[in-house]
Amino acid sequence: MTQERLADYGVILLRVGLGVMYLAHSIVLKLLAFGLAGTAGYFESIALPGWLASGTFAAEAVCGAMLVLGSYARWVAVALIPALLGAIIWAHGGNGWVFNAPNGGWEYPLYLLALSVAQFLFGDGRYVLRASPFFR
Repeated sequence: MTQERLADYGVILLRVGLGVMYLAHSIVLKLLAFGLAGTAGYFESIALPGWLASGTFAAEAVCGAMLVLGSYARWVAVALIPALLGAIIWAHGGNGWVFNAPNGGWEYPLYLLALSVAQFLFGDGRYVLRASPFFR
């Protein structure tokens, strides 16, 4: 197996894994575990507007699905970076590093941010539904 083929598999593994995590974070956590009303309440408790919870849920769900399918993956990964920065700064920054801190630590959004930047840098990969324009 060539290095190029291995790199192609690495990019698809990164893209699908990242997409699955965004889907899980939106659908399993925000929708099923806390509900959109509960998520909005949490956003309001940290001085963010409640409507931002629905927007964040939608962005994570739609972008997660697009990453799994390989549709504009490079740009989708970049589009999620502001939400991750917001999660680090406003939602989890004061909670400490580890996930078992009350209200979650900031290591998880930082990890997703690093993976999203890596996805942007690596690009869509070979096995995609729709490649990102401008970078072929």
